[in-house]
Amino acid sequence: MQLGMIGLGRMGANMTTRLIQGGHDLIVFDRSADAVHAAANGGATGAGSLIDLVKRLAAPRAVWVMVPSGAPTEDTVKELAGVLSPGDTVIDGGNSNYKDTVRRGRELSAAGLHFVDSGTSGGVWGLKEGYSLMIGGDVDAVERLRPIFATLAPGAERGWGHVGPTGSGHFTKMIHNGIEYGMMQAFAEGFAILKKKTEFGLDLHQVAEIWQHGSVVRSWLLDLTAEALKEDQDLKDIAPFVSDSGEGRWTVAEAIELDVPAPIITHSLLARLRSRDEVGYADRMLSAMRNQFGGHAIKKS
Repeated sequence: MQLGMIGLGRMGANMTTRLIQGGHDLIVFDRSADAVHAAANGGATGAGSLIDLVKRLAAPRAVWVMVPSGAPTEDTVKELAGVLSPGDTVIDGGNSNYKDTVRRGRELSAAGLHFVDSGTSGGVWGLKEGYSLMIGGDVDAVERLRPIFATLAPGAERGWGHVGPTGSGHFTKMIHNGIEYGMMQAFAEGFAILKKKTEFGLDLHQVAEIWQHGSVVRSWLLDLTAEALKEDQDLKDIAPFVSDSGEGRWTVAEAIELDVPAPIITHSLLARLRSRDEVGYADRMLSAMRNQFGGHAIKKS
């Protein structure tokens, strides 16, 4: 199947490689000429611009957008809407806010275009393991793209599915990432407690490896944790600063909007925010208050 791919960052490039290996005809474009050149060397056909990419595709066209969420996706989808023809399909495989996706779907539908959102999980391991794909969009558009999804997923009939109308794919991926936040936080806290019990001299890598087999908490996330501990159990070269890409915030906001209690996901997000407070003003204030009302000693920095 022929497909246009816009955005050849690490994940987009890996997806392109997997699709080429699956026998698909890829036309690719990226702002980086080097990225386009690398993809062309791998078997794709490079395009010099977004318009050039569209001209090289046979109708009905399908273009997968794999650029950062927010303005880059907004601008790319708008530009595509101006050059595609009725019956063509735009696929957003990034981490867009589902509310933006619903709006974009309405706008493209008014122009006779299909808009499919693919919540995409798998990260840098997707090339080898396959990507988990949560697909939103109208039935006909999704079904026409089945060969693409079947190639990108871990198997033709597993690891992907059409979950609902436009926006539902990104909504499902948002909740997926919120759950991921909670799972990561639980592992991080558990291993922190294990490490603190110094009198037992626990080998954290060994513990992780034991849990990988037969344990209720065995998972791919635990596998990755074991790999990290294999390199350096003290994690001395890693700064205690945890970023977030937005989905956890959106999940917490959605939970509040829907009156659904989500304390674990909320706490895991707050823990990430706290990791970035280099000044630690709130903690300093807590110490000052304890000193004021109870005369408790203050530890000087």
